[in-house]
Amino acid sequence: MSNAIKTTALLGLLTGLLLWIGQWLGGPQGLVIALVFAAAMNFGSYWFADRFVLAMYGARELSEQDAPDLFRIVRELATGIAMPMPRIYLVPSDSPNAFATGRSPEHAAVAVTEGILKLLTPDELRGVLAHELSHVRNRDTLISAVAATLAGVIMMVARMAYWAALFGGMRRDEREEGGSPFGFLAMIIVAPIAATLIQLAISRAREYQADASGAHILHRPQELADALEKIARVSSRIPLAAAGPATAHLWIVNPLKGDRLANLFSTHPPIEERIRRLRAMSR
Repeated sequence: MSNAIKTTALLGLLTGLLLWIGQWLGGPQGLVIALVFAAAMNFGSYWFADRFVLAMYGARELSEQDAPDLFRIVRELATGIAMPMPRIYLVPSDSPNAFATGRSPEHAAVAVTEGILKLLTPDELRGVLAHELSHVRNRDTLISAVAATLAGVIMMVARMAYWAALFGGMRRDEREEGGSPFGFLAMIIVAPIAATLIQLAISRAREYQADASGAHILHRPQELADALEKIARVSSRIPLAAAGPATAHLWIVNPLKGDRLANLFSTHPPIEERIRRLRAMSR
């Protein structure tokens, strides 16, 4: 299954889960409330997520005079895929990493850390930037925001239902009106876990897609593979101090220290598998 088809199927599954919860809680009325709530949160994510993330990491916008070589690489890559020149930001951190954000190619930003500029060769940096521009062109920021919002709504509604039941806000007959008590337990326990797993699977699928798209832009997948290998090695020793679970999926390599959990619970595919696929493309 291609990554695009997989992403579409997972988003459909996530939406279906949200609709099921809305239906279970309040019938058609609960369904409408859940949809309106999700739409409102998606609107906020679509318009303001990029500003929030850049401010969170203390990113400073660069001019071409600040980093002429960096601007030259980004401009060449953007021109090659007929994409507008994104804004470029510098994150004050020695941990090597990079991310892209923005609601569309016309409103995009690419951020790199001080550490990645010191660590990578120009060719390796070119590979990283091709990956990030692929995220923008594929509108992965929007896809991730939608997935995160849907998962967040599911977890929020499930938590509200739990507390309502705990403090008597929902009578037993109300809880059982839409199904058995097992359905209620599934909604407050299983649904949030399922939503999180689906969201993480979408994030991993988009990383694989950006690797493949970036390699296609470069025509030399080895550059990106070498860059990923270096970044993973050094970032494990120098973690990104301000990184948190809510934004970990944005970075090219997971910036969190505890990235030794099962692959099922990771925002990123295994770095070894990403490198293996890229090197196989080179051959």
